[in-house]
Amino acid sequence: MSLNSTPNAVRTHIGIFGKRNSGKSSLINAISNQEIAIVSNVKGTTTDPVFRPIEILPIGPCVLIDTAGIDDLGELGELRIKKSLEVLDKTDVAILVVDAKVGIENYDLELIEKFKQKKTPYLLVFNKIDTVEISSLDIKELQKKVGAKIVLSSAQSGDGIAEIKSEIIRLKPDEKNDVLVSDLIEPDDFVVLVTPIDESAPKGRLILPQQQVIRDLLDHDAVAIVTKENTLSSTLKGLSKKPKMVITDSQAFKKVDKDTPSDIPLTSFSILFARQKGDLQTLIDGASEIDKLKDGDKVLIAEGCTHHLQCDDIGRYKIPTLLKKRTNKDIQFDFSSGVSFTEDITKYALVIHCGACMLNRKAMMSRIEQAKSFGVPIVNYGVFLAYANGILPRSLQPFKGVQIHE
Repeated sequence: MSLNSTPNAVRTHIGIFGKRNSGKSSLINAISNQEIAIVSNVKGTTTDPVFRPIEILPIGPCVLIDTAGIDDLGELGELRIKKSLEVLDKTDVAILVVDAKVGIENYDLELIEKFKQKKTPYLLVFNKIDTVEISSLDIKELQKKVGAKIVLSSAQSGDGIAEIKSEIIRLKPDEKNDVLVSDLIEPDDFVVLVTPIDESAPKGRLILPQQQVIRDLLDHDAVAIVTKENTLSSTLKGLSKKPKMVITDSQAFKKVDKDTPSDIPLTSFSILFARQKGDLQTLIDGASEIDKLKDGDKVLIAEGCTHHLQCDDIGRYKIPTLLKKRTNKDIQFDFSSGVSFTEDITKYALVIHCGACMLNRKAMMSRIEQAKSFGVPIVNYGVFLAYANGILPRSLQPFKGVQIHE
């Protein structure tokens, strides 16, 4: 997979923050060694967050996020600041860029507090260091003040750029949960993947969760056998040995459960992603709240990407229909997609989230933590569909340490 084709969801997200004209865009160009960000002396050149692919070894594929100045002005400026702060929800490592000539101001200190609130590792870059007398800067004292490493740099000369990359490598969180299926299988295991090809399937390719599971299996020397739900039975009968497990698209859960012998573990792509991208136990706990919904309750159905809506869309049609049938209650639905999640989660009795294949773990965990902090149960598509079809216990058999609470 090439650098530019690597999905953003599996990249390390590096957010570049700071005031207008602090040199954020120039720094991005210096780090990437490319002219990929527009540089101008005019304040406010960067408006909406801009995502730029890059590779930093040994981390691998990353994305640099250029944000609007945190000191932007006016009504439009407030919207730009809001968009910049939303980026924090998906930022793995934050870089606060400060104009060395200006120094640290309240805007910067406020940003540092937000980094701490989000538990985001960060460093400060004193940029444009070629414009000041270095001896006039008491770096040790400044580092105590901000609680982080300060790197002196010049985007123009390249000074400090190598050190910034070294700090990014040092600060990158260790993703202990960054596993899809490899810990559940052994080399030479057969794994059957059920991938329905319907109107929602992209023309000429598989959807991202299916692609990534196949790659994970191949990387660990397992055998991926791909079939559709209507050919599953014949596929299983034709195998020379029993498969280690069956993994299905959640929408085919009911039929696949019926056609898969009880001695073969069964789960879904979405549940695998719930474990990799979020907190599987919290999402399971959310399922136990489904049957407690009351007439008039509001439910938020949230997706991490935007896509063309179809008449049988899973989020807009299938899940609301199934939820109403399951609860027999008059439930109200709101919908969100893409970067936007919700500004007021407290008005919802339940959040049903997609599998988050287009979000990185930091973004999904931010949404889960927001729901938990306000006591709002959250479940994802795969867990919800398994629960609604009465097969949640079976779909969780491959995983250790998770429990279903009645």
